Amino acid sequence: MAKSSADDAELRRACEHAIEGTKHKVVLSIRTVKTHGTWGKTAKLGRQMAKPRVLALCTKAKVQRTKAFLRVLKYSNGGVLEPAKLYKLKHLSKMEVATNDPSGCTFTLGFDNLRSQSVAPPQWTMRNVDDRNRLLFGILNICKDILGRLPKVVGIDVVEMALWAKENTPAVSTQNNQQDGTSVESTAAETELKVYVEKELVSQAEEEDMEALLGTYIMGIGEAEAFSERLKRELQALEAANVHAILESEPLIDEVLQGLEAASNCVEDMDEWLGMFNVKLRHMREDIESIETRNNKLEMQNVNNRTLIQELDKLLEQLSIPSEYSACLTGDSFDEAQMLQNMEACEWLTTAMRGLEVPNIDPTYAKMRAVKEKRGELQIIKSVFVGKASEYLRSYFASFVDFMLNDKNYFSQRGQLKRPDHADLRYKCRTYARLLKHLKILDKNCLGPLRKAYCSSLNLLLRREAREFANELRASAKTSKTPTVWEGFMGSGQNVNSADTAAVSEAYAKILTIFIPLLVDESSFFAHFMCFEVPSLVDGNKTGHNDQKNDDDLGIMDIDENDSKSGKNSVDFAALNESLQDLLDGIQEDFAAVVDWAHKIDPLCCISMHGTTERYLSGQKADAAGFVRILLGDLESRISMQFSRFVDEACHQIERSERNARQTGVLPYIPRFASLATRMEQYVAGQSRDLVDQAYTKFVSIMFVTLEKNAQTDPKYADIFLIENYAAFQNSLYDLANVVPTLAKFYHQASEAYEQACTRHISVIIYYQFERLFQFARKIEDLILNNVAPEEIPFQVGLSKADLRKTLKSSLSGVDKSIAAMYKKLHKNLTSEELLPSLWNKCKNDFLDKYETFVQLVARIYPAESVPSVAELRDLLASM
Repeated sequence: MAKSSADDAELRRACEHAIEGTKHKVVLSIRTVKTHGTWGKTAKLGRQMAKPRVLALCTKAKVQRTKAFLRVLKYSNGGVLEPAKLYKLKHLSKMEVATNDPSGCTFTLGFDNLRSQSVAPPQWTMRNVDDRNRLLFGILNICKDILGRLPKVVGIDVVEMALWAKENTPAVSTQNNQQDGTSVESTAAETELKVYVEKELVSQAEEEDMEALLGTYIMGIGEAEAFSERLKRELQALEAANVHAILESEPLIDEVLQGLEAASNCVEDMDEWLGMFNVKLRHMREDIESIETRNNKLEMQNVNNRTLIQELDKLLEQLSIPSEYSACLTGDSFDEAQMLQNMEACEWLTTAMRGLEVPNIDPTYAKMRAVKEKRGELQIIKSVFVGKASEYLRSYFASFVDFMLNDKNYFSQRGQLKRPDHADLRYKCRTYARLLKHLKILDKNCLGPLRKAYCSSLNLLLRREAREFANELRASAKTSKTPTVWEGFMGSGQNVNSADTAAVSEAYAKILTIFIPLLVDESSFFAHFMCFEVPSLVDGNKTGHNDQKNDDDLGIMDIDENDSKSGKNSVDFAALNESLQDLLDGIQEDFAAVVDWAHKIDPLCCISMHGTTERYLSGQKADAAGFVRILLGDLESRISMQFSRFVDEACHQIERSERNARQTGVLPYIPRFASLATRMEQYVAGQSRDLVDQAYTKFVSIMFVTLEKNAQTDPKYADIFLIENYAAFQNSLYDLANVVPTLAKFYHQASEAYEQACTRHISVIIYYQFERLFQFARKIEDLILNNVAPEEIPFQVGLSKADLRKTLKSSLSGVDKSIAAMYKKLHKNLTSEELLPSLWNKCKNDFLDKYETFVQLVARIYPAESVPSVAELRDLLASM
């Protein structure tokens, strides 16, 4: 058998060194492995989860008593033992061997002072059963000797522990420190091991009873046969005594039997009497049940008769038609004075018809002949009433609209714009709003013809009002009698009167201000008046019309407020939009006529009209005004189309200028575009920005493309042509580019093209006068790029020192005259005198930069040669 780690002296010394300074004395140290489990579920004994530990039993001597501890030590990274945990054995309550380990080497120690009892205590696995028994036996001895009590032991066989203790008695010992300081070693034997296990075979009380019982028979027993004979004799004596006692009690038994027989006779007599009484009671009970049954049937019949009478009274009340309601429903009077009685009759008819339906009436009654006949009679009355009311309303709508059409005071007249006023019409219609509500309940199919009749009549009125208003609006607009037609860029129509444009824009805004709210109100009124279930229109539909007094607000939503179902916003929008199309169709022609009229006077007024239309279009959010949104969308598209036509025509005129004779100087459409953009910005006013920006993009793109094409007709003067035109574009749009981002983008584009043209033109002039000088420098740069050493360049053909001197003499001998020639050439072909100073400065700076590069190359390649310095030429240029 392998040597136990408990006998390892080095392990004990390592443990003592680890707890040095704690005054603890190591009694037993042994190696183990720590694993984890959970309460109620055993953890897997995977070796990958095992952690090596050392358990040490320690004691600490005090003045009055000795304390016992269990220390857990772990190995550090360097393999040195260090304290990990400390347990006091006085709190040890249980030692339990794990049942899931077949070897029996795994156990747990339960302490009653742990803070968290929900966390499973660690499991300790020993190398073998001997190590386990040695550690547990040592703990039990210390608890017995020092603490005077033993913990509960679970899962350990008592016999096995006793045999192991007997065989290993010398190996298990404890040292107990007495008060006088002497150490007494006590050996544990089989009789000294008193371990209380959870499942004991015989309790202590039973054991004491068994000992007392055996003590009564231990006297006089020499051998088993004698003891058996003695027990037989005692048994025979007891049986004889029992028989004698029975014989002596025979007279008493006879008396008891006689009494039982007399009692039996009495019971039989009693049973006969009870049988007779039971027969009589059964007959009596049957008679009583018969009487109660007849009585209950009579009472039930009486109750049923009373209930039937009540139900018949209620049914007759439902079937009867009041005379006043019958007269209203079958009559022809729909005047305003009779409307209250008509509404009451409609409410009664609706209630009566609902009351005869199956959900509100018993299904048995619904099959009765009287109920069927009454239901048919009510259907006839409903059809008659709905037909007469519908016919009356159709004729009423047509007659009232005809009355308004025949009265000229309702429309605009010469010299007087008349705002449409439908207050009287709304007031008249409101009288019949509740009637329409009831007609929908009685027969929803009747509303279709009524809606068409209303739309047909009111459409005539609205179109007449819009036509008269638009005609008078155009006639009253203060414009020139013979307005000049706009001819775009190339024509003579640039002097369009701004007052005419403003008057036209105001006229368009006025017709929208008057009619868009009117059309929205008419759409909303129609939707509610004709019982379309739509949500209320928000006030946002009237944005921008605070100067109007809302004369048409008749509180349509309050007509039948109590009957409306809260939260019910479902609506057949297709049917509503179809009806609105019939109601307002054709009115868009008068708006389009105003747009075309305004475009003929001044196409730029399309900008302000587009902005006005956008503002009104953004305010239309309600579903009941769907046609109004369509109308505004069509107007916006028409205005955009008219303005796009103007822009396309102007762009076409710019393109046609390309086919003309060769242009010189600034093209005419560049300053004209600046004036056009200035006017367009006046009409934007924070709106229609996209429309104007698109026009700017189209204009400038065509202008720049045409400018480049015109420049290519004469390449000799192309750069001068581009310089003058790009400069004119920048000068004319400088102020607008600071406030318009789109123009700022084209301004920077023109600036870049201007700089490129200047660079090309100046380079041509400089190379024309100093071509030989800078050609010499370019040859040197090419050789350097081809990795030719600087000291080898003077030996190349054409680049010797003599060639350098010839080049300097030919190019710089009359440098003042050459510079003067550059100035004359720059001034010769330039038509814009204001550009000459800036171009001449660019020319001088570019020449000095090129010459400075030449001087640096000469100093690098020909260090012994002298050339005029850059400062000398700079002074010469400054003096000229």
